[in-house]
Amino acid sequence: MRTTILCFLAATAVFSALHAQSPMPVVVPAMTPAAKTQAPAVSAETADLTQEAVKALQALKAANEEILKQQAAALQKLDEMEKAANELRIFSKRG
Repeated sequence: MRTTILCFLAATAVFSALHAQSPMPVVVPAMTPAAKTQAPAVSAETADLTQEAVKALQALKAANEEILKQQAAALQKLDEMEKAANELRIFSKRG
């Protein structure tokens, strides 16, 4: 029994010693400076497309605000209905 334990401990020590060796070093090349590029000039077509996109987004924003107002009104009505239902439950239990 002792020999089995000693052999196991010896094998573990040998394995951990072999496994503990450092790996090969990794060589990372130096970073080269990036070439500076100039920003492209904005053409008239791009400016027009941008203005159209802004107008479309503003229209979508207005539509979303209208939908949010409708949803807020619907939530308020639901809250009022819930309060009325709770009052009805309370009065029906008293009766």
